[in-house]
Amino acid sequence: MTINVKRAAAVLALGVLLVANASGIAAAQEKVGVIDPQKVLFQHPKFQEVQRQIKSVVDKKQQEARTAIEQTSDNQQKQQIFEKKRQEAAMEEQKLMEPLFKDIDLAIRTVAKLKSITVVLDKGQVFFGGTDITEDVIQELKKKYATN
Repeated sequence: MTINVKRAAAVLALGVLLVANASGIAAAQEKVGVIDPQKVLFQHPKFQEVQRQIKSVVDKKQQEARTAIEQTSDNQQKQQIFEKKRQEAAMEEQKLMEPLFKDIDLAIRTVAKLKSITVVLDKGQVFFGGTDITEDVIQELKKKYATN
C-alpha cells in the first residue's frame, strides 16, 4: 500500500472549495484568493511526522494481512482479509491527517480574514486572477507551531 498524498490534497482542495462556497456575498463584491493546497499540505510543520506515522500504520496492517493470509488457503477469505486491512489502514490515515486539514482550514480562514478575502479557491482551478495566499497560509501554520 502506498500513502495517497494526492487523495489527501484532493480532500484539502475540497475543503478549500467548501470555504469558498460558504460565502454568501454577491459575486461583484468578492475578493478572490487562491492557494496551492498540495504545497500548503507538504509545508505543514507536522506533515513529515504524520507521514511517518501513516507509514508505520500501513506497514503494520500489511504485516497483519500477510500473517492472516498465510493461515488460510481460501482465496476468497484471503481477499476479504486483504480488503479489511486496507480499509483499516485508510481509516487510520484519515484520522492522522484530520488535524492537519483542520489546521490548514483555520490558517486559510485567518489569512483570508486578514486580507479581506471572501472566496478562496484551489489555484489549479483558476485560469486567471485571484490573490495567491499560499505563502501566507504556510507562514500562518508555521507561526502556530512556533508558539506551541
